[in-house]
Amino acid sequence: MTTGKRIILTTFGSYGDIHPYMGLAIELQARGHHPIIATSELYREKMQLAGFDFVPLRPNIPPPQEQDAVTMERVMNPKSGSGFLLNEMLFPFVRDGYEDLLQAVQGADLLLTHPITFAGPLVAQKTGIPWVSSVLAPVSFFSAYDPPVPPFWAWMRHAELLGPRFVAAFFKQVKKVYNNKAYNEFRNELGLPDRGSPVFEGQHSPTLILAMFSKLFAQSQPDWPPQARVTGFAFYDGRNELEMPPELSRFLDDGPPPIVFTLGSSAVWVARDFYRESIAAANLLERRAVLLIGDERNRPGEALPATVMAVNYAPFEALLPRACAMVHHGGVGTTSQGLRAGVPTLIVPFAFDQPDNAAHAARVGTSRTLPRGKYHAARIARELSVLLTEPSYAQNARDVGRQLRAENGAAVACDFIEAVLSDSATRADSRGELLYAAGH
Repeated sequence: MTTGKRIILTTFGSYGDIHPYMGLAIELQARGHHPIIATSELYREKMQLAGFDFVPLRPNIPPPQEQDAVTMERVMNPKSGSGFLLNEMLFPFVRDGYEDLLQAVQGADLLLTHPITFAGPLVAQKTGIPWVSSVLAPVSFFSAYDPPVPPFWAWMRHAELLGPRFVAAFFKQVKKVYNNKAYNEFRNELGLPDRGSPVFEGQHSPTLILAMFSKLFAQSQPDWPPQARVTGFAFYDGRNELEMPPELSRFLDDGPPPIVFTLGSSAVWVARDFYRESIAAANLLERRAVLLIGDERNRPGEALPATVMAVNYAPFEALLPRACAMVHHGGVGTTSQGLRAGVPTLIVPFAFDQPDNAAHAARVGTSRTLPRGKYHAARIARELSVLLTEPSYAQNARDVGRQLRAENGAAVACDFIEAVLSDSATRADSRGELLYAAGH
């Protein structure tokens, strides 16, 4: 029997990192389990509003709107942002996160970890709790057969031409660099074996890895860990949270489908000229536009034309099906929502996994990619014009959207989780029987 289990889900990052685990939590609740989400303190209210039990997990990082602009620029820097995030904001606090999570797993039946909750694998190994890890985007596997497109190595866009043997040898050297001395020292202090870089193979459970994206987005590769299972995207549509602003509903009703411009919940804090150039591009195309600006500090200073509406946020599941196209930064959460809505997209990657997500969306045939440094009105308008006039983009987007809406990534992931729980229970029963027999 696998019902009624206490399951700890760890996650860390932006909404694109948080929402998939909230989607899993809803499915687990529906199956009679008790999910508990362990994440940053800044999401406490969000979890409580959604009806989830919550455990704060350090580091305690202020919300983006309270961070100074310099810090956000450093985090989102395409070349050095990953190193800054890992070495300045995450690794120094692994000991703190370990203490928090060690307490949280007491009495729990299973631990599910996010790729950068680095304390999670240590707690799993130390306690022996059944452990499932997860990834949200294909870049996490660093496959030599599907080479990632990181923001700091433009040449990797053509890495497949070099062949998997060369790429694998290159990645082997890269992994040596992404090893943190403080993390290794703490792992040694715990008496745990070295299972590889926590950024790469060390993040993966030896039992099960949930690849929480669709097979339409990325196919399994020969060098993926054999315990990886593709589940489909796990969506969370904000129950008990944000409704469509009434003024936006009226705007949508009053004219043809607009272009939606958004930077999600991370890149929006380093928007700079994004919204100004977006307005100019929409004007060149004589198209209506909706700007999701995230914060009033991004609201354009000049009066908006009647064809443009700017709001802080709107629910994607209600807004995007009414759009003719979407322009966004390429976060996996926003990318998956665009794919599910069935609209063509123009992706403008900023950092992290975003260029790789853009490359996968382009392969699906629903998207085009524009480098951040070339995000100027005339170029935006040209790219959008192709998306809006070349029939294949709209047709591919509709086909992919229909297929994604038929998938249920959260349910598939929970099936795999329950299989691990069932297997763990069976092994526990077997051990009990052996002990009983030995005692008699």
